[in-house]
Amino acid sequence: MALNEGMSAPDFTLPTDGGGALTLSSLRGRKVVLYAYPQDDTTSCTNEALSFDALRDDFAAAGATVLGISPDSVKRHDKFKQKYGLKLTLVSDEERKAIEAYGLWVEKQMYGRHYMGVERSTFLIDEAGKIVRVWAKVRVKGHAEAVLAAVREL
Repeated sequence: MALNEGMSAPDFTLPTDGGGALTLSSLRGRKVVLYAYPQDDTTSCTNEALSFDALRDDFAAAGATVLGISPDSVKRHDKFKQKYGLKLTLVSDEERKAIEAYGLWVEKQMYGRHYMGVERSTFLIDEAGKIVRVWAKVRVKGHAEAVLAAVREL
């Protein structure tokens, strides 16, 4: 089921990089940018992470927390963050429970081959836990800047 603007953001508790855990509802009172991506350390996913990380202080100044979520393990997230010096929080959803709750586990096609994977998407969640903006099938270039502009308008 695809989530739309105005719906409540599905809550989750998942492990994060560095051995922590995060419950989405614990961030109520803050804006949350939840960006879902297919896999650590691939070209587009790396560029997206670097873009959001570069604007981390700007998001914080606008009252927003940025979270990346993928089906990669905590160990992979830790290696990815260390390799690129990332400071943002990465959430591990190996069982894809949150990814599926957000409607992001979809059939994809590449070179005529069909497979299941994460649809690159971003959700802007307001302080009350409502989804106020959805970016589906994201193109990475300029995306983090567009999301920051939307956060500032909220």
